[in-house]
Formats: sequence, C-alpha cells, structure tokens
Amino acid sequence: MTLHLRPATMDDAKILFDWRNDPLTRQHSHNSGEVPWESHLAWLQTSLANPARTLYVAESDGTAVGTVRADLLEGGEYELSWTVAPEARGKGFGKQMVLQFAREMLSGKRLLAEVKRGNIASEKIAQALGLSPGPAKDNIVTWR
Repeated sequence: MTLHLRPATMDDAKILFDWRNDPLTRQHSHNSGEVPWESHLAWLQTSLANPARTLYVAESDGTAVGTVRADLLEGGEYELSWTVAPEARGKGFGKQMVLQFAREMLSGKRLLAEVKRGNIASEKIAQALGLSPGPAKDNIVTWR
C-alpha cells in the first residue's frame, strides 16, 4: 500500500471537520466535545499559518485516509497527533502514515505523542515509532 503525504490546505476543511467530529475520534481526543464549524475553520486557518505546526493529509490512490500533525514544542521535541478517516480504520493506514511522516519530515528529531488511556490503536502506533509510555495525567499518557 502506497501513501502520499501532502500539506493540508483550507480545501481540506470539510473532511478534517468530519473526521474530528466522528464519535470514535472524539472519544479518543483530549477534548471529546463536538467542535462547531466556525471554531474548526478558525483552528485550521491558525494551524496552517503557524510555523511551529506541520499538518499533512495522507492519501491512498487519491483518497484521503487520515491526517498527521507535528507541533514543535519549546524544548525542541515534536508532539505528534493523528486521525484516521473512519472509513479507513483497521486497514493499517494509521501506522503507515505516522511512520512515513516521522521518517520523511522529522528524521532524527525527538518525538512524543499524548495518547488517551485505552486508545489501543494509537498506543500501537506510538510503540511502532519506538516511543515508550510515561506516567498518565488526567487519563492521558505521554509517550516518548
């Protein structure tokens, strides 16, 4: 399976909005509330303009299957975050897109990911990155 990673644009607003408000995505997010459209648009505009944030969309055969984000933190680490499209779950896209993103965009960089306890799929992705779980805070485990 070949994945193409491309920078996200405002043209991706609707699909990213739908993925963010998917019930399973919300269940595993830090903020499990539904995000209003206007708030999402503002977030995306701010994200795309933020030089410390990298936001990519993964595509398979021209179909968007997920998104990966990296935020440069003050200590020089990059915090990763990802979402797999509901219709693409369980097909290995999540692991592949995150590993490919880390390899192509962040090679040699220090990475971390905050994963909500019980999100087995994301825990497996963090493990595949070579990260190890740290202590939990408010049901969120930081993997380094």
